[in-house]
Parts: sequence; structure tokens; C-alpha cells
Amino acid sequence: MSRALGGNLDLVQRRAVIDDNQPIWRAMLVFLIPLMLSNVLQSASATFTSIYLGQLIGVKALAAVSAFFPVQFLLISFLIGMSNGSTVLIGQAYGAGDTERVRAVAGTTISAALVLGVVAGIAGGLATEPILRLIGTPSDVFDLAVAYAKITFFALPLLFVYLAYTTFLRGVGDSRTPFYFLIVSTLVGIVLTPAFIRGWLGLPQLGVASAAIASIISTFIGLAGMLVVLQRRRDPLALDGKMLRVMRLQPLILRAVLRIGLPTGVQFIMVSLAEIAVIAFVNRFGSTATAAYGAVNQIVSYVQFPALSIGIASSIFGAQSIGARRSDRLSSIVRSGVALNYIIGGVLIVLSYSFDSALLSVFVRDAHTLAVAHGLLTITLWSYVIFGNNTVLSGVMRSSGAVLWPTLISIFSIWGIEVPVAYVLSQHTRLGLTGVWLAYPAAFIAGLICQTSYYRLVWRRREIAPLAA
Repeated sequence: MSRALGGNLDLVQRRAVIDDNQPIWRAMLVFLIPLMLSNVLQSASATFTSIYLGQLIGVKALAAVSAFFPVQFLLISFLIGMSNGSTVLIGQAYGAGDTERVRAVAGTTISAALVLGVVAGIAGGLATEPILRLIGTPSDVFDLAVAYAKITFFALPLLFVYLAYTTFLRGVGDSRTPFYFLIVSTLVGIVLTPAFIRGWLGLPQLGVASAAIASIISTFIGLAGMLVVLQRRRDPLALDGKMLRVMRLQPLILRAVLRIGLPTGVQFIMVSLAEIAVIAFVNRFGSTATAAYGAVNQIVSYVQFPALSIGIASSIFGAQSIGARRSDRLSSIVRSGVALNYIIGGVLIVLSYSFDSALLSVFVRDAHTLAVAHGLLTITLWSYVIFGNNTVLSGVMRSSGAVLWPTLISIFSIWGIEVPVAYVLSQHTRLGLTGVWLAYPAAFIAGLICQTSYYRLVWRRREIAPLAA
């Protein structure tokens, strides 16, 4: 490890994600445990919020938040996609032992996240009602969805900086620190949401907005705690004088971040827009279908997020290996990621199928809504291991800076397969809602065929080298 890391050498050694003395799958699993638990906590937070809304207020409250979910997912996904560029650069710099470059990439990304958060927050807050009308939000939950959405939009700068910091830390191999503070923020949100709904201890009763306000407070506490710990341990990513000096939009670094992150961000936007199109198809069947869609999303997230975690881990392992000029590890990283995806994802899917009725009844009580949700879960859940396989392949390819074709393939599988299939089967056949659900496995399978073909026939034959700003 380079001496450029100076006094942080011991910390770096503790964070190293790859050790040639142990199998890659084992190192990846160690790194994955906090990362997957973080995603479980995020899912749990959303789950508790849905339970509170559905049980303490009613199905309409759950439908209102579910109707806005694709828009919220779009905004968050775009930033995560953009952060992919900084994660790759930070991972490669970290693998090469270059602390100053790690800090410089982080400073530029934080600045960009703040600017993007302010612009998106103001624009989204002013255009909330047209956006919700555009996606066909049911009229009986429209006002509730507006109230929730406006608060969420205006809190984007805070959320964007928090998400950026978690990706930085994971890029240098630290999946534990974000996890610890996610525990804190999750617990705060779980307590505050019902407190605002019921008006405990003299707090105002905020209805559906309770979830958004609780989320803002818990995110602030999590970010503040994380920054304090980074400062105390003199971490290279601490928000100290050195970081403040590089907190500006440095053109060369920003260009490198955008070169990787922008295509990924565009991909996530296209995926999110597809979800908006899908929810628009679902909304045509009424608020019962929308509520069922929201309930199933909570269960699916427990399978989907671990798959995403394995893709993220594969990208980080790949970036650090490339930075250390150990591209010979990449094939092993792919094999380990794919195996872990099918093992972990398979176990979660079997458990979800085994207890599907009990899980769904946690979110909704209405018998018809439960029946609709059960049909969606049965048809789609198994295909998320295919989705996970895709994330591993695209993650490793992106770690080398190869983003164009993985992005185009992902966009094709969504807009060339999922949306058309959902539209045709739901609107022009007798399948109705079932046609929407069938579109998900169709898109994942098409994506796997294309990603595997590109990985084997093109990417593996390229010379892999670290990126330059």
C-alpha cells in the first residue's frame, strides 16, 4: 500500500476489501453483510412507514405515498447513478493508495450533489401537482400525495449529500460506518413517524406528511453523526479543512465523474420513468391496485436490495482491483458475485413465497387488495435473481469505466421489453393487471441475455487499465 496514505495507513488496512490470502467470495461476503443489512434497514424503514400509514390512517394514505414512489425513486436513483462515477474513481484511487485523489473526487461530488439537490428540490416542489397528474394519481388520494411529495422535494439537498457520503465510504471499503448510522436514523424514523401521526407528546398531527418529516429529521441525524465520527478519526473523507478546500466543481474530475456517472444516472432515470409508466398502467385499475402495488414493493425490496448490494460490491471490488492493477481478479469477482446472488436471493425468495399471505396482510387488510397483491408477488418475485445477475455483470464492467453498452442494454430491456409488454398485455388482452406483472420477468430475462453476450464477447477481450481524470 502506498505511503501516500500517511497516518491513515492502519485505517486503510482495516478497510481493505480484497486479501489474496482468502477467497474473493469470502471477502465479498464480509463486505456485503453490513451493506445488505443497510438495505434491509432501509426496507424496514419503508415497511414500518407503510404499516403506519396503512394501519393508523388507512389504505388511501398508503396509496398516496405509493403513487409518488416512482418519482421519488427516479430522483434518488439518478443521484445514485451519478455517484457511481465517483465511486469508481474513488475505488480506483483507493486501490492505488492515492488519498489526495480520493478527497478531491469526494469534494467535487459533494458540490455537484448540493447543486443538483437544490435545483431538483425547487423545480420538483413547484411542479408537484402537474407531475402527479401526469402519472395519473387517483383523484381520491391526489391531495394526500401532493402534501407528501412537496416536503420530499424540498428535502432533496440534505438527502443527496447523505447518499453521496455513504457511497464514498463504501467506495473505500467501509460498509460498516454507513450501516451504524443507518441504524440510528432508522430507529429515529420508526419512532417519529407514528409520533407525528398520533400527535404524541404534544407534537402536531401531520397525517401523510408525518412520514416525510420523520425521514428528514432522521436523515439529518444520520448524516451529522457520520460526519462527527469521520472528523474524530481523522478520516480522509472527513468534512474538515482539507475537504473544504477541494469542495468545488473541479472540471477535470467532474468530467471524469460525469463520463461514468451520467450514463448510469440516465439509465436509472429511464428505469424510474418506466416505473412511472407502469404505475400509470396500474393506476387505471383504481386505488386498490395502486395500494397492492405499494404493498408488494415493500416485500420485493428485501430481495431487490440485496441484489443491488451485490452489484455495488462487485463494482467496488472491481474498481479497487483495477486501481491496484490486478485485473486478473475480475473474473473471480464476477463468479463470486453471481454465486452469492443466487444463493442469497434464492433463500429470500423461498422465504417470501412461504410466508406471502402473512407478509402482505401486514400492509393491507382489504381482501380484494390482498388478492391483487398476491398475484403480483407470485408472478414477479422469482425473477429478481435474474435481475441480480444483471447487476453483477454491469457492476464489474462499470468498474472499468465501460458504461455505454451496459447502460444501453439496461434501457433496452426496460423500454424495449418491460413497458411495451406491460402496456400490450394489460390494455389489449384479457390479462389486465396480470399483464403488467408479467412484464418484469420478461425484461430481466432479456437483459441477462444481452448483458452476458456483451460481457463474454466484447468486454472480457478488452485491456483493462485505471482511468485518468
